[in-house]
Amino acid sequence: MSTDTLTQNGQAAKRNFVDDFESPDFYQIDDLLTEEHKLIRSSIRDFVKKEITPFIEYWAENNQFPTEMVRKFGEIGAFGPTVSEEYGGGGLDYTSYGLIMQEIERGDSGMRSTASVQGSLVMYPIYAYGSEEQKQKYLPKLASGEMLGCFGLTEPNHGSNPGGMETNIKDMGDHYLLNGAKMWISNAPHADIAVVWAKDENKRIKGLIVERGMDGFSTPTTHGKWSLRASATGELVFSDVKVPKENMLPGKDGLGAPLGCLDKARYGIAWGVIGAAMDCYESARKYALERQQFGKPIAGFQLVQKKLAEMLTEITKAQLVCWRLGKLMDEGKATSSQISLAKRNNVEIALNIAREARQIHGGMGITGEYPMMRHMMNLESVVTYEGTHDIHLLILGHEITGIPAFG
Repeated sequence: MSTDTLTQNGQAAKRNFVDDFESPDFYQIDDLLTEEHKLIRSSIRDFVKKEITPFIEYWAENNQFPTEMVRKFGEIGAFGPTVSEEYGGGGLDYTSYGLIMQEIERGDSGMRSTASVQGSLVMYPIYAYGSEEQKQKYLPKLASGEMLGCFGLTEPNHGSNPGGMETNIKDMGDHYLLNGAKMWISNAPHADIAVVWAKDENKRIKGLIVERGMDGFSTPTTHGKWSLRASATGELVFSDVKVPKENMLPGKDGLGAPLGCLDKARYGIAWGVIGAAMDCYESARKYALERQQFGKPIAGFQLVQKKLAEMLTEITKAQLVCWRLGKLMDEGKATSSQISLAKRNNVEIALNIAREARQIHGGMGITGEYPMMRHMMNLESVVTYEGTHDIHLLILGHEITGIPAFG
């Protein structure tokens, strides 16, 4: 869809404003990045300024997923940046991946969800657990945006306890028969394939690639969302779906297989939400310098300065956590609990910053002229998906004490 056609009732969807965002870097973290890192960040930032921020308020207000963005994300390398170039990926390190997610989520969490699901939850399991034939068949098309994928783990009765899943497969000789349902699935309504996790007759969790068009497979859209409104969310419903045996992921099974994918997604979230926090902080800083009350800019009042100082402090801490975690990811040393700490902390600080920034804007902060309410609503989903805030706390508690407080 072109910019010219993004209209409704004669009103252009594109907003007439200049996106002059520059990220705060109070501790000179740029000095820790390579020139390649900074070039990648710059190119994605320019892309977001051109392709996302002028339109995002329209998409969110109208609960519209811009399907044209799938191809555009593929063209700029936002899908599977850590996947080998042999299969269409970028062959980049995890810091690069994090910076890409940061810049896209600065534009919108729903847009980042589209990209991180494709890369971490669809391409990664095929790349890490798939056969060579599966890699050759799916990965290049997913990387380019020719295909869109989704990840089926969460079920109506099983969210924080994915091991209790009821979706199941039966061995029918030359194929598997798949039955069950998944819900809260990003990309589902438009996905060409779904990486689905189901239990076999021995209650062992297996991963399968289910293709749109298979009889008995449907993807109803989830309606009524107040969050991630520019992202497509739906269900996956399986009614005696015949899945060819060559569509099973052979490299890994058990609950550890999907949880390994979630680690990659949670890592991307930890970086991504810094972008949302930065966007809210920058908007609040600029507004506070411009808004006059009692004869001077509100930035001159102590309580506003307190809010801005605390925002910058938390953003700086989150940046340092992610930079170090990226190094550990590249070295293959990052643990699930370390990723949990980063996801939990950074989403919390982003939510707090969005709320404080909204207050600095006063009544204007609830309008689509500024980004805080949209980020705030989006982050209410991000704090829940890929492991809730409390579940990540308990993961850390288990790591600290050696005693699991759940299950």
